[in-house]
Amino acid sequence: MVQTKGMSRVRPQRASPLSERVIEVFLFLCGAVSVLTTAGILLVLGYETIQFFSEVSLLQFFGDTEWTPLFAEKHFGIWALVSGTVLTSIMAMAVALPFGLLSAIYLSEFAPSAARRVLKPMLELLAGVPTIVYGFFALAFITPALQALLPDLAGFNALSPGIVMGIMIIPMISSLSEDALHAVPTALREAAMGLGASRLTTILRVVVPSARSGIAAALTLAVSRAIGETMIVAIAAGQQPRFTFDPRVPVETMTAYIVQVSMGDVPTGTLEYRTIFVVGAMLFLMTFSMNVVSQRFARKYRRLG
Repeated sequence: MVQTKGMSRVRPQRASPLSERVIEVFLFLCGAVSVLTTAGILLVLGYETIQFFSEVSLLQFFGDTEWTPLFAEKHFGIWALVSGTVLTSIMAMAVALPFGLLSAIYLSEFAPSAARRVLKPMLELLAGVPTIVYGFFALAFITPALQALLPDLAGFNALSPGIVMGIMIIPMISSLSEDALHAVPTALREAAMGLGASRLTTILRVVVPSARSGIAAALTLAVSRAIGETMIVAIAAGQQPRFTFDPRVPVETMTAYIVQVSMGDVPTGTLEYRTIFVVGAMLFLMTFSMNVVSQRFARKYRRLG
């Protein structure tokens, strides 16, 4: 080997112990921000929830189906808000699930590369539309269009915001599911086709089951997004808490109630004010439980895969 004269050997420079320690502390603080934020949220929700239940019994909260804490005759039945939240979320998933999965399968398995590079960003643009625009779209366009088909549909209802929420979360299901499908090794597809399976059979029996962990994660995030949506239901659902599963009538979701009370008309520290914290705590428990269940399913599918 010929060595060039005058060339010095380059030695890697190590960071000093002090700089390494500073970087380590900085990264630790960055990671601790989310933990501390979550802990602060839990402390605030927990304290106000305990204060609420010191005046309202669990039987009143879980055993009643009327929610009228701002009226003279007060009822604290949380099921009126839970039913509205679940109803609009079911409507949203009924729209988003088939369209999101089918679009993900098309983009991953059928679309040419050029079309995929164009269609996927265009689909993801739906996620950038402000939710208040979706709310007015539901109220001013979707509801009148549905009333032409359903004459008994109220001006404020659960069906219209549920459909628009489904349109809003289609990009989330489509994009994440398409990434999961695209990550399935090509060798699995070739092996299935080599055994005589058709392209459709390969997709339904091999590709989709192999990507079920990612698809389950996408569905969980989409459901959480639907449950936590605020502006669409606040504008188009009616803000009338009632225990019903009829999508044609006005309802109120948990998030819409929090917005209603947080407008500033309710004095701080009163029982009515504390209802927003107990509703927020219930919403947190719902989404947390759903995420725990989905993670268990995801781990199970990974083991089976």
